[in-house]
Amino acid sequence: MAVEREFTEQELVRREKAENLRNLGMDPFGHRFERTSNSKEIKELYETKTKEELEEEKNSVIIAGRIMSKRRSGKAGFMDLQDRFGNMQIYISISDVGEEEYELYKSCDIGDIIGINGWVCKTNTGALTIHATKYTHLVKALKPLPEKFHGLTDIEERYRRRYVDLIMNDKSKEIAFIRPKIIRCIQNFMDNQGFTEVETPILTTLLTGASARPFITHHNTQDLDMYLRIALELPLKRLLVGGMEAVYEIGRVFRNEGMDPKHNPEFTLMEAYLAYSDLEGMMDLTEKMYQTIARDVFGKMTYNWYGNAINLDGKWKRVSMTDAIKEATGIDFTKEMSLDELLDLCQKHNIPVEEHQKSLGHIINLFFERYVEETLIQPTFLYGHPIEISPLTKKDPKDPRFTQRFELFIGGKEFANAYTELNDPIDQLERFEHQLEERDLGNDEANDIDMDFIEALEYGMPPAGGIGYGIDRLVMLFTESDSIRDVILFPTMKPKDNK
Repeated sequence: MAVEREFTEQELVRREKAENLRNLGMDPFGHRFERTSNSKEIKELYETKTKEELEEEKNSVIIAGRIMSKRRSGKAGFMDLQDRFGNMQIYISISDVGEEEYELYKSCDIGDIIGINGWVCKTNTGALTIHATKYTHLVKALKPLPEKFHGLTDIEERYRRRYVDLIMNDKSKEIAFIRPKIIRCIQNFMDNQGFTEVETPILTTLLTGASARPFITHHNTQDLDMYLRIALELPLKRLLVGGMEAVYEIGRVFRNEGMDPKHNPEFTLMEAYLAYSDLEGMMDLTEKMYQTIARDVFGKMTYNWYGNAINLDGKWKRVSMTDAIKEATGIDFTKEMSLDELLDLCQKHNIPVEEHQKSLGHIINLFFERYVEETLIQPTFLYGHPIEISPLTKKDPKDPRFTQRFELFIGGKEFANAYTELNDPIDQLERFEHQLEERDLGNDEANDIDMDFIEALEYGMPPAGGIGYGIDRLVMLFTESDSIRDVILFPTMKPKDNK
């Protein structure tokens, strides 16, 4: 069944040109083309040379790319050719390439992909240029690019048609290339710290490892409902039981939650676990990792993010959750209080409390989110979370109402979550059971009981520190991007018809 489509006048003209190429015995959509150079290499090698030196040397190059602009006058003209590294100016004349190839140049459109043989020169104004000696048509673009100075003005369309955004937006292309460099830097750093990178299952039958609503799928052969993982934690901790001692994974996780500039339903998470370490060890590891990325990938320690100058250098602030709340409100949540007293405080501060939040830990967290979170601009390790919101964390031996957990905040936003890991199987089972009680009270993000994990702990897991990093938000900071959609090549989008 043929799909009915309507074409603009420009698109019809381009399709006619494609047919003309076929009539000339040429494939409008091209074949392999051997290049010898690119725009970056040419600029590095020849930018400092004079016009006269280049004319004497006549260094030959073969490049390929997309036509981004075209300026023709009579029997000669200029083009700007874009490859993965940037733009390169091309000069072409009928006397150099011959009438047949010059006719191809005359009929080409902005957006077409071509190959150019030529030699490197400079114009009278000093612009580095390729003086074409051969023009090769490679691919006919059947759709016109957006106007240069308007581009994709609809932000949603930028994300939906990322391929056009990458063509037209230098910043988008820069982020696309810098993100894998950041991840490679992280991998090298972790490898040098003695960690082993591993892979764990994406499909799971239990909801564990984080407080989040899952995506549900179905395994046809087994006739089994399964979840897309919401975290990496429990499989990695099983590896500590098995003796791997220092492991990490960088992978996609999926949380069935809302979308905003800081959240995407599928995102990249890194989790790392180190036997015989603890909370302090994870703080030290995190400082070193961020500072290594800043130094090795970007060569600077200060980043402008959401209007704040974020300085990653030096020792980062470390403060307990209760101390931070006390500083902001004067309330000391380390003191013993009845539930009625806690609820009265919430009422006085106009903080709504749901049924499953009626406990010390949840109320502390509500006060933190209201009064403290957005004030943590410079890198801050916030530690001492209540036990109710930390089901996988070791208790603080000084006060069992709290745990040995920290979150890293930068620019008022969470960047990492770390624990001194709970390795007591009896305590862990009790925490899981409490999570089920919370689910009965309406918390649809509460964890399942993973009995296989409990059995793994019963074999003995060494004392350990563990941490999870949101890689997308980390990339946002380092690329000074305001939206998570700017750092994910293909963010989750509604189908266009449902917009």
